[in-house]
Amino acid sequence: MGRFREGHILRGARLFGRAILLRCPRCGRAQVLDGWFGVRPHCTACGLRFDRGEPGYFVGAGCLNLVVAELVFAVGLLAVLVLAWPNPPWNAMLYAGIPLMVLMPIIFFPFSRTIWIAFDLTFRPAERGDDMPPGGDR
Repeated sequence: MGRFREGHILRGARLFGRAILLRCPRCGRAQVLDGWFGVRPHCTACGLRFDRGEPGYFVGAGCLNLVVAELVFAVGLLAVLVLAWPNPPWNAMLYAGIPLMVLMPIIFFPFSRTIWIAFDLTFRPAERGDDMPPGGDR
Protein backbone atom coordinates (compact mmCIF):
# COMPACT_ATOMS: atom_id res chain seq x y z
CA MET A 1 0.00 0.00 0.00
CA GLY A 2 2.91 2.37 0.75
CA ARG A 3 4.39 2.03 -2.75
CA PHE A 4 0.95 2.65 -4.29
CA ARG A 5 0.50 5.89 -2.33
CA GLU A 6 4.10 6.96 -2.98
CA GLY A 7 3.58 6.52 -6.73
CA HIS A 8 0.48 8.70 -6.65
CA ILE A 9 2.27 11.41 -4.68
CA LEU A 10 5.16 11.46 -7.15
CA ARG A 11 2.76 11.51 -10.10
CA GLY A 12 0.82 14.41 -8.59
CA ALA A 13 4.02 16.33 -7.84
CA ARG A 14 5.15 15.81 -11.42
CA LEU A 15 1.79 17.02 -12.81
CA PHE A 16 1.75 20.14 -10.63
CA GLY A 17 5.43 20.88 -11.26
CA ARG A 18 4.84 20.88 -15.00
CA ALA A 19 1.73 23.02 -14.55
CA ILE A 20 3.63 25.65 -12.56
CA LEU A 21 6.09 25.83 -15.46
CA LEU A 22 3.09 26.44 -17.77
CA ARG A 23 3.77 23.20 -19.66
CA CYS A 24 1.42 20.35 -20.49
CA PRO A 25 0.86 18.62 -17.13
CA ARG A 26 0.69 15.18 -18.76
CA CYS A 27 3.91 15.21 -20.83
CA GLY A 28 5.69 18.47 -19.91
CA ARG A 29 6.95 18.94 -23.47
CA ALA A 30 4.67 21.64 -24.92
CA GLN A 31 3.32 25.02 -23.85
CA VAL A 32 -0.29 25.13 -22.73
CA LEU A 33 -0.81 28.82 -23.34
CA ASP A 34 -1.42 30.75 -26.50
CA GLY A 35 -0.67 34.21 -25.10
CA TRP A 36 -1.28 35.25 -21.49
CA PHE A 37 -5.04 34.68 -21.52
CA GLY A 38 -5.47 31.95 -24.15
CA VAL A 39 -5.20 28.19 -23.83
CA ARG A 40 -4.35 26.06 -26.83
CA PRO A 41 -6.95 23.46 -27.78
CA HIS A 42 -4.56 20.55 -27.24
CA CYS A 43 -0.96 19.63 -26.46
CA THR A 44 1.14 19.68 -29.60
CA ALA A 45 3.35 16.90 -28.21
CA CYS A 46 1.01 14.34 -26.63
CA GLY A 47 -2.38 15.42 -28.02
CA LEU A 48 -4.18 15.93 -24.67
CA ARG A 49 -7.23 18.15 -25.11
CA PHE A 50 -6.80 20.83 -22.49
CA ASP A 51 -10.54 21.36 -22.04
CA ARG A 52 -11.02 17.56 -21.79
CA GLY A 53 -13.93 17.93 -24.23
CA GLU A 54 -16.23 19.56 -21.67
CA PRO A 55 -17.99 22.90 -22.09
CA GLY A 56 -17.25 25.23 -19.17
CA TYR A 57 -14.22 23.17 -18.18
CA PHE A 58 -12.20 26.17 -16.97
CA VAL A 59 -14.85 27.50 -14.56
CA GLY A 60 -12.97 25.69 -11.80
CA ALA A 61 -9.78 27.50 -12.85
CA GLY A 62 -11.61 30.80 -12.42
CA CYS A 63 -12.66 29.79 -8.92
CA LEU A 64 -9.10 28.71 -8.12
CA ASN A 65 -7.81 32.06 -9.37
CA LEU A 66 -10.24 33.95 -7.12
CA VAL A 67 -9.40 31.83 -4.07
CA VAL A 68 -5.65 32.32 -4.54
CA ALA A 69 -6.06 36.09 -4.96
CA GLU A 70 -8.13 36.28 -1.78
CA LEU A 71 -5.66 34.11 0.14
CA VAL A 72 -2.70 36.27 -0.93
CA PHE A 73 -4.55 39.35 0.28
CA ALA A 74 -5.59 37.71 3.57
CA VAL A 75 -2.10 36.39 4.33
CA GLY A 76 -0.55 39.77 3.47
CA LEU A 77 -3.06 41.62 5.64
CA LEU A 78 -2.51 39.25 8.55
CA ALA A 79 1.29 39.49 8.22
CA VAL A 80 1.23 43.30 8.25
CA LEU A 81 -1.14 43.36 11.22
CA VAL A 82 0.99 40.94 13.23
CA LEU A 83 4.29 42.65 12.39
CA ALA A 84 3.07 46.23 12.89
CA TRP A 85 0.71 45.79 15.84
CA PRO A 86 -0.36 47.95 17.76
CA ASN A 87 -0.02 50.67 15.09
CA PRO A 88 -0.67 49.08 11.69
CA PRO A 89 -0.27 51.38 8.69
CA TRP A 90 -3.92 51.41 7.63
CA ASN A 91 -3.48 53.85 4.74
CA ALA A 92 -0.45 52.00 3.35
CA MET A 93 -2.35 48.71 3.57
CA LEU A 94 -5.28 50.27 1.72
CA TYR A 95 -3.11 51.74 -1.05
CA ALA A 96 -1.11 48.52 -1.44
CA GLY A 97 -4.10 46.18 -1.06
CA ILE A 98 -6.21 47.65 -3.86
CA PRO A 99 -3.58 47.23 -6.61
CA LEU A 100 -2.69 43.81 -5.22
CA MET A 101 -6.31 42.66 -5.47
CA VAL A 102 -6.54 43.97 -9.04
CA LEU A 103 -3.20 42.60 -10.26
CA MET A 104 -3.08 39.23 -8.48
CA PRO A 105 -5.85 37.56 -10.53
CA ILE A 106 -4.26 38.83 -13.75
CA ILE A 107 -0.79 37.62 -12.78
CA PHE A 108 -2.05 34.23 -11.56
CA PHE A 109 -4.50 33.69 -14.45
CA PRO A 110 -2.36 31.42 -16.67
CA PHE A 111 -1.15 29.43 -13.67
CA SER A 112 -4.73 28.84 -12.55
CA ARG A 113 -5.52 27.26 -15.92
CA THR A 114 -2.54 24.90 -15.94
CA ILE A 115 -2.90 24.02 -12.25
CA TRP A 116 -6.58 23.26 -12.87
CA ILE A 117 -5.64 20.85 -15.67
CA ALA A 118 -3.10 19.17 -13.35
CA PHE A 119 -5.67 18.96 -10.55
CA ASP A 120 -8.16 17.35 -12.91
CA LEU A 121 -5.58 14.90 -14.26
CA THR A 122 -4.64 13.95 -10.69
CA PHE A 123 -8.17 12.86 -9.78
CA ARG A 124 -9.39 11.90 -13.25
CA PRO A 125 -6.51 10.52 -15.34
CA ALA A 126 -6.67 10.91 -19.11
CA GLU A 127 -8.94 8.43 -20.84
CA ARG A 128 -9.78 7.52 -24.40
CA GLY A 129 -11.47 10.58 -25.91
CA ASP A 130 -9.34 13.08 -23.98
CA ASP A 131 -6.83 13.21 -26.85
CA MET A 132 -7.20 15.08 -30.12
CA PRO A 133 -7.52 12.72 -33.05
CA PRO A 134 -4.46 12.71 -35.33
CA GLY A 135 -4.72 15.65 -37.69
CA GLY A 136 -7.78 16.92 -35.83
CA ASP A 137 -7.82 20.58 -34.86
CA ARG A 138 -10.90 22.26 -33.45
